[in-house]
Amino acid sequence: MAGFPGVIGCIDGTHVRIQRPSENEPAFINRKGYPSINVQAVCDSKGRFTNLVARWPGSTHDSHMLRTSNLRTVLERDNNGLQNGILLGDSGYACKPYLVTPYLRPSDQSQERYNGSHCRTRVTIERAFGWWKRRFHCLHGELRMHPERVCTIIGACAVLHNLAILLREPQLDQDQDVDIGEINGQNNGQEDGNGVFRYK
Repeated sequence: MAGFPGVIGCIDGTHVRIQRPSENEPAFINRKGYPSINVQAVCDSKGRFTNLVARWPGSTHDSHMLRTSNLRTVLERDNNGLQNGILLGDSGYACKPYLVTPYLRPSDQSQERYNGSHCRTRVTIERAFGWWKRRFHCLHGELRMHPERVCTIIGACAVLHNLAILLREPQLDQDQDVDIGEINGQNNGQEDGNGVFRYK
């Protein structure tokens, strides 16, 4: 992926905002101070999600989500290092034989080059989250449902995102106007009165 050899995917977490839950509210408040579901995902070089976990409250740390996931179990059991491929993660994860992270304080040019290549490759997951959330605007706003249902919606949006990439559906820019006739009459955006609506 992106010039970094042996990479099978990039891993990171993202938050999806939810309404304040009626039960166990403090667990859902993330480090930015709003309630959310913390989503762990791995993507490939095309931005498709190859693994996604959407079940943790917002206060859960990314490293804990990985540590308790089936993904970690499979990687620790079946992965023998570079010959099976590695994941790239940010410094919030512990470095493992199957998951490499950047140097926190690079001490020479080779470590700086490594960090640069790592960063240019790992940005793939950040882009995937951006495309996903632009494609499914509900993931940007506040989902006003029970957390379990929100988790189901997140998973469904991930599957649809992968299908859209597979079918080469065009990716809309945030400010791109769409002709109403192109979306089969479904009014999912904000109509401007001229037969065009804008995704916000």
